[in-house]
Amino acid sequence: MGGDKAPQIVVEGAHLARETHPNAKFIIYGDEAQIKPLVAKYPGLERCLEVRHTPDKVTSHDKPAHALRHGRNSSMRLAIDAVARGEADCVVSAGNTGALMAMALFSLKRMPGIHRPAIATYMPTKIPGHGTVLMDLGANAECTSQNLLEFAVLGGLFSREIFKIAEPRIALLNIGSEAMKGDELVQAASEVFATATLPGKYVGFAEGDEIMTGNFDVVVTDGFTGNVTLKTIEGTAKLIKHMMKEAFKSSIWARVGAVLCLPGLAICYHALKKFSKRMDPRYYNGASLLGLRGLCIKSHGGTDGIGFANAIGVAGGLAANKFTAKVEAELERLGFSAEPAPPTEGA
Repeated sequence: MGGDKAPQIVVEGAHLARETHPNAKFIIYGDEAQIKPLVAKYPGLERCLEVRHTPDKVTSHDKPAHALRHGRNSSMRLAIDAVARGEADCVVSAGNTGALMAMALFSLKRMPGIHRPAIATYMPTKIPGHGTVLMDLGANAECTSQNLLEFAVLGGLFSREIFKIAEPRIALLNIGSEAMKGDELVQAASEVFATATLPGKYVGFAEGDEIMTGNFDVVVTDGFTGNVTLKTIEGTAKLIKHMMKEAFKSSIWARVGAVLCLPGLAICYHALKKFSKRMDPRYYNGASLLGLRGLCIKSHGGTDGIGFANAIGVAGGLAANKFTAKVEAELERLGFSAEPAPPTEGA
């Protein structure tokens, strides 16, 4: 029930996700009266989808602590609890990010040695088939150098598993590449990274305009900076698509020229379509909450069915590859064995 256009996007996303994950089964929590008519629009969907009714939901305005205390029967909490029980392999939500993190942290628990889970996604780069993992995207607005180190470890393991990069290149986001640049946090983190055992290689600082060059596999920052960076990139992509559309209808001469160039446009159509898809944030939707003992994927709240289907695809791919078990084993190998104190429900 979370997201600007829920539950429509959730049901449509499940329908579309069957194309790439034909054996997937879905449990949808929420208002049965709203959900069942939507399911009926897609033939065959009811055979792989179960609706579990609950009238309670977390709103976009609920504070995380309030949602955690009072949302035990909400669609978000019940979906997360299904993963905690082992009834589901992963949970996908387009709802309130803070509430999702709080509930997932309480129900799924942290991995050994991880003090703060982080939100990670991958950004397209100049290199086809390559993505740069960017984290944290908003779970932790204030961080220590130890938190950033944990993010680097989780991001490196994510890059290794998703993109099959044996030794991911890990960088810290900074205002410059020079050694003296950056605030106290970045400087302290750089010193820690340089001597730490990482699932990859620390290569120094990355500037904002280098995230999508393909020169880095993982870029680490605090949640405040990461969230602003992500939304700036998404906004820029939308602006470029908008400006391209406006250019073709900016004047009568632009339209006449388009008509005269129809044969050429037909040839370029597939190239333009491919370009548009690579720039479309919906095809990179689905941020992973890394560091939890269960798979939890955060979909953009403003996405549509296509975007939600891609978030489901991220979840399904990680579940099929036993990602959580692999990360826990690697954390133990790297020496991240200290067990943080468990969160309390009223925290």
